[in-house]
Amino acid sequence: MRGMISAPGLLQSEPSLARSAGLFRGDMWPIPVVGVFGGRMKFSRLLVACACGLALPSFAVAQEQAWVQIESYPSEATARARAAAYAGEFSNVQIFHGKGWYAITLGPYAPGEAAGTLADLRRAGRVPRDAFITDAAGLVASETALPGAAAAPTDAAPAADAPAEVAPAAPALASDETVKEARASESALQPDERRALQEALKWYGFYDAAIDGSFGAGTRKSMATWQEANGFEPTGILTTLQRATLVTNHHADLAEFGFETLTEAESGIEITLPMALLSFDRYDPPFVHYAAKDGSGLQVMLISEPGGDEALAGLYDILQTLEAMPPQGVRARDAHSFHIEGVSDKVHSRAYGEARNGTVKGYLVVWNPKDNDRMARILPALQSSFRPVGDKALDPGLVPMEEAERAGMLAGLETRRPARVASGFFVDGAGHLATSLANVAGCTKITIGAETAADILAQDDENGIALLAASTPMAPLAVAHLANASPLPGADLAVAGYSYGARLPAAVLTFGSFDAAEGLMGETGQIRFAAPLMAGDMGGPVLDAAGQVVGLATPQADDAAKKLPEGMAIGANAAALSALMQSAGLAVEPAPPAPNAPLSPDAMNTAALGMTVQISCWQD
Repeated sequence: MRGMISAPGLLQSEPSLARSAGLFRGDMWPIPVVGVFGGRMKFSRLLVACACGLALPSFAVAQEQAWVQIESYPSEATARARAAAYAGEFSNVQIFHGKGWYAITLGPYAPGEAAGTLADLRRAGRVPRDAFITDAAGLVASETALPGAAAAPTDAAPAADAPAEVAPAAPALASDETVKEARASESALQPDERRALQEALKWYGFYDAAIDGSFGAGTRKSMATWQEANGFEPTGILTTLQRATLVTNHHADLAEFGFETLTEAESGIEITLPMALLSFDRYDPPFVHYAAKDGSGLQVMLISEPGGDEALAGLYDILQTLEAMPPQGVRARDAHSFHIEGVSDKVHSRAYGEARNGTVKGYLVVWNPKDNDRMARILPALQSSFRPVGDKALDPGLVPMEEAERAGMLAGLETRRPARVASGFFVDGAGHLATSLANVAGCTKITIGAETAADILAQDDENGIALLAASTPMAPLAVAHLANASPLPGADLAVAGYSYGARLPAAVLTFGSFDAAEGLMGETGQIRFAAPLMAGDMGGPVLDAAGQVVGLATPQADDAAKKLPEGMAIGANAAALSALMQSAGLAVEPAPPAPNAPLSPDAMNTAALGMTVQISCWQD
C-alpha cells in the first residue's frame, strides 16, 4: 500500500473534532480522512489545512514539523527495502511505525514548506500521487539508519541534484474494500461528499460533466479511469480509502495555489482565482486587473461592461489586438458568447465572454507557456467557477480617464498592431477580394479587418494585383462592376480607401480626375490619374462618375531616383483585374449600362464604400 490504510476498526479521535478535522486513530496512529465542516468538504491533512488558513483546534496549529508520507506497509522488511531505494535519491528518508504499520517519509519540513514540497514532488513524478503530509503524531521514528540516508534528517528540502528517476514502482495497489463493501460505504455519502468526488475527478482531468452528485455512467467511467491510472482495479466504484485519497490530494492542490472564490461586487462577477499567485491591481473599465504575485507570471483580467451582442462582438475584435493574445490559436464565437486562445513561444492566453441581461462579462488569463502544466490544474477551476452575478456591470466612470483613453477601452494594455493597413474591395458575391499586391507581400497572416483571415488566391506581378479568398464565407454589401473601357482624360473619378489606416473605422472617398490609360512606361495594364492618395488608399477601387470600377490603386515602385509628381497616382486597370479573375476561375460581374447622368454624391458613396474593406498585414 502507498501511504493509505482503511478506516474500519478505527475510533474517531477527539469527539469535539467530529465532522471537522476528521482525524481517526488506530491505537497510536492518527489517520487523515475526509469530513464535512460548515456544509463544505474539507481535507484533513493537518498541515496543509493550516496553510489554507482553516480554523483547527490549538494542538493542530501548534505543530512545528511535518513529513511527506510516500508509502506504508504492514511488513517492516518491505518498508525498509523500499525506504532504502528512496534513500538513493533523497537525503531525508525516515521510517516511522505505529502498531502493525511502517510509514516511509521525507522530512522533517517546516509546516509552511510542506505543502509546496509535496506539490513539487508530485508534479515532477518523484513520489506517488497519493503521497500526503503528516504531523507524525503518535508514530515512533525508527532508530536504525538507512543506507545512503542522512543519520539525523534536518529541516531541508530534497537535494537539488537528485537523480530524475524515482525508485522502482510498487505493485498495483490492493483494494481496502470489496466492491460490495465499497458500494455500501458509498451509499452513505452526503450530497456534498458526492459532489466533492466529482470535483476532484474533474480537477485531475478524469471527468468533464456536471457536478451534480449523481453517479451515472459518466461518473462511473471517470472513477474507473482514475483507479486504473493510480494502480487500482478499475471497478468504477471507489472504496473508502480511494475516495479519501482522491479528495485529500485535490484539496492539497487547492492549498498550493490558494484558491479563493471571489465575488467582485463592482463588476458583478463571481470566480475562483489562485490568489497565492495573484494580487488585485486596479480597475480600468471594462477590466478588473489581477497582477502576478511574487513573480508567478500569471495575470487575470475580469471583463465587465454594459451592452449586448454588438458590444460582445466589439470585445471579441478588441481582445485579438492585444499583445497578450497571439494570433495563433482557436477562435470560436456564436451569437451570445466566444472563446479565444492565443499561443506563442512566449505567451499563452485564454479569453471568454458572454452577453446576458444587458451586460457583457468574461475574463482574460495570460501566462508563460513554461507554466502550462501548472495551468492545466488551475484553468478548470477558474473556467468552471466563472459566473455573472446580478445585472450590474463595471461602471465606465469608476476610474477617471481621458476621453480618448476611454474610447480605446484598453487603458494599461499593450495592443498588437498589424505591420500595415490598407484597402481592398469585393469583386464578386462569394466574397473574393482584390487589393494591391504590395499590401500583402511578406505577410505571415492577412486579415480582412482585424478578424477574418484571408489567403492569396492569385496574383499579377506585372500590374501589382492580388486576389484574396476569405477563410470564412462573407456577404458583401456591394461588389465591383468592372468598366468595359477607361474614361476620357480629364474625366472625374473617385478612389475609396482607408486613407488613415486603422485610425478610422470606415473608408473615405478621395476625388480626382483621369489622366491616361497607360502606365508611366506605357504599360497597357495600368492607368494614371490625379488624386491626393495616401498609403492606406492603396488597393482601393478607382471609380468613374457612373460608379463603375476602372482600376485599382497601386503604389509607385520603390525608386529613390524617380518620384511621381505631387498629386499623381497610378493603378492597375479594369481589364487586367478582369483577366486575373478569369484565370483564377472567378466570374466577372458584368457592368450595367452607364446612367445618363453622373451618380449623386450619396449614390457614389454607397457604391464605393459598400464594396471597400480594410486589409491588414501581420508579420508576427
